[in-house]
Amino acid sequence: MVDTKERLYLTTLAPGGKYSYHGGTVCFDDIIGREEGVVLNSSRSRPLIVFRPSLAHYVLKMPRGAQVIYPKDLSAIVMAADISPGSVVFEAGTGSGALTMALLRAVGASGQVISEEIREDFARRAATNIRRFMGEVANLDLRLRDVYAGIDVQGVDRVVLDLPEPWRIVEGAAKALQPGGYFASYLPTVLQIKKLVDALHHQGEFSLIETIEVLLRRWHISEVSVRPEHRMVAHTGFIVVARKGARFSRRMPETDELSEAASELDGE
Repeated sequence: MVDTKERLYLTTLAPGGKYSYHGGTVCFDDIIGREEGVVLNSSRSRPLIVFRPSLAHYVLKMPRGAQVIYPKDLSAIVMAADISPGSVVFEAGTGSGALTMALLRAVGASGQVISEEIREDFARRAATNIRRFMGEVANLDLRLRDVYAGIDVQGVDRVVLDLPEPWRIVEGAAKALQPGGYFASYLPTVLQIKKLVDALHHQGEFSLIETIEVLLRRWHISEVSVRPEHRMVAHTGFIVVARKGARFSRRMPETDELSEAASELDGE
């Protein structure tokens, strides 16, 4: 539900139920069976527009155990790791289930997501969040397991990690991935991404290694004003992506490159 100040209120409808907030009470029977986008009034005559939540809205409002990955980063991970319908994705660090849901949507009914979480309370919360938004999902294999003990799957298309020390399983990720498969990891700090990128280079089976950061700034548009919002969603985390495949060894400059460089120096 959205109020006149565009504040969002998330609830699960049930016959005979009610939702109370500072603007009054809303009866669920006034919503159930009606089309999305209708306007209704609370018990205090406060208007609300009713929609089914998008995944982005749900992720920000759903109950959580672990900190969730923001929608701006979820979309970037899916695109950077080229996750598409039919992909088999291994995820470690299920957390509250935000990334898991984004992965499930991306792989579609023909794909599969294998997700591992070490903490039982997080796994239980994630399962509830996923079921609440997506219903029963047949192509999700949610496991309670310590991935640092080793990755026990083979032949997956993508490995996606939300872990504090992903460098510990880079070798296992290389073994689990199909040739050409993508590795992606989400990390909050510079020291972590440096350690991971070093591990990817050292492992020797990854190329196209890159690190990105997504910054989101909204704009205020009105009849007499066009300006950026005073607040923005700046740093939330880094995304490190790599692809399994041969990598060029470090080489010395070719002879013509050396000659060109020498000519430029002579000219100076």
